Amino acid sequence: MTRIERPLARGIGKVTGSALGPYQTAVVRIGFAGTWLFFLLWELPHRHEMYGPDGPWAWDMAGQLIAGNHAFSALMWSDGRVWFEVVYALAILSSALLMLGWRTRTMSVLFMIGVLSLQNRSIFIGDGGDNVIHLMATYLVLTRCGQVWSLDARRAARARAHVQEGRTLDGAFEARPAPPADRVGPVLWWVLGLALSVVTFMGELSRWWLVVFWGLWLVHGLWGAVGRRAPHSELRKALDVIANIVHNAGVLVIMVEACLIYATAGWYKIQGSRWQDGTAVYYPLHLDYFSPWPALSDLLSSNGVLLMLVTYGTVAVQVAFPFTLINRRVKNVLLAAMIFEHAVIAVVLGLPFFSLAMITADAIFLPTAFLLRLGGRAARARGAVVSRVPLSRKLLSRGPLSRLTHRGPGPQRPAADQQREEQDAEHARVGFTP
Repeated sequence: MTRIERPLARGIGKVTGSALGPYQTAVVRIGFAGTWLFFLLWELPHRHEMYGPDGPWAWDMAGQLIAGNHAFSALMWSDGRVWFEVVYALAILSSALLMLGWRTRTMSVLFMIGVLSLQNRSIFIGDGGDNVIHLMATYLVLTRCGQVWSLDARRAARARAHVQEGRTLDGAFEARPAPPADRVGPVLWWVLGLALSVVTFMGELSRWWLVVFWGLWLVHGLWGAVGRRAPHSELRKALDVIANIVHNAGVLVIMVEACLIYATAGWYKIQGSRWQDGTAVYYPLHLDYFSPWPALSDLLSSNGVLLMLVTYGTVAVQVAFPFTLINRRVKNVLLAAMIFEHAVIAVVLGLPFFSLAMITADAIFLPTAFLLRLGGRAARARGAVVSRVPLSRKLLSRGPLSRLTHRGPGPQRPAADQQREEQDAEHARVGFTP
């Protein structure tokens, strides 16, 4: 191979052989699902006025708009209150399960359905963060965002440990039986297929959305069938390669989208006269809608030099960020500055969900080493909480007391338990929290 062919071959092998950014995509999954979940719970008392039948944007008006732009919203299938409550509850449930990482492939699709259904029902409600969630909910469907820090990863780790050999109390070895077959996945797949068949028969979906949803349903079914019947076949390897390519393409799209958001925001700010003279930040601080803490807003707005620096600094950081991706150190500095800026916006201007959405989008650029340290600290904090569990509960969780009081030959505890503890310690070291 020539000097050009070697890096190209390594790059192709890396893109097709692994799903890149497992920790970054896990943070994006947890962040966006958690942000949308907290928003739905926060607006629970006002849900009917925002997205339901009591809102100013009537159901027939939304239907006319969706008929023109061909957007998707399950709330357009019926204008009844019961159906609205069902869709809202499913949106909350899918967000919570996606945040926990339970059946992430399925929950990512249901999460996208919930986001699109509510936001397309009332498109004039939002603070900018809803647009980011709208886009990222679609991109998450393409990613394998449950590789780490998820219940799926925990179940996979237990399945791998289940097939290993264990030691009995008398010191002999015995082969552990195969893990039980997955029954939840096929049942969930068939239930969703039946629901999709009913919706198709009712004619509620356009031709484009029929292709999207039926395609996802068939792909998930093929993946599950091959994984159960031929997990080591060439077909499974080919599906892994395709899944890695789609995942890495999705990660690239998320990164490009985040760069476009900052670049367009920065260049449009440059064209504004208030941003040019350094007074743009002054005016939002004097609006009642963006002043949850009037005393704090007055304190900040009284310092003209600080406002000018914040105004010009915001424009400079947003315009420069896409160009700093070629330099890791500069990128990390600007990334920390943008995250801090969004945290200040959440407190000073009272836009917590917008700030959470933008911080989550920024998380796709966080260094893996930083995320591993963050995961390790979370694992140690979890271990500290678990260590405070009463001894009686620990004894019950380990099974019969005879295992602890055994004095015969061999270890007092099964080797599988010791191996599981060692595996948990290793997961804590690398930042994986089952």
